[in-house]
Amino acid sequence: MIYALIGALLMLCVLIGIGITQPKGTSIVIWCFLYLAIAVVYDGLVVVALAYQHAVLNEILLGLSAGAATGLAIHVTHHIFEERKSAKTSSGEK
Repeated sequence: MIYALIGALLMLCVLIGIGITQPKGTSIVIWCFLYLAIAVVYDGLVVVALAYQHAVLNEILLGLSAGAATGLAIHVTHHIFEERKSAKTSSGEK
């Protein structure tokens, strides 16, 4: 259980570090490559964990998945608020 929590917090920290909703101190291209690298490394770890049935790594990966899902939820929520603000602005509301 503790390993899953550590994995979730680790993933959230990584995503916050590179910027969940927009790049922090880097170009959009580099930001996209960082997200791609995170996904590829995660997929590789999943293959290793499943191949060797490593319980601790499986638990950490479960936590990383939860952290990534939370990061995605934050990202989508940001876009929902942007769209609502844009819709209000275009319709003349304040």
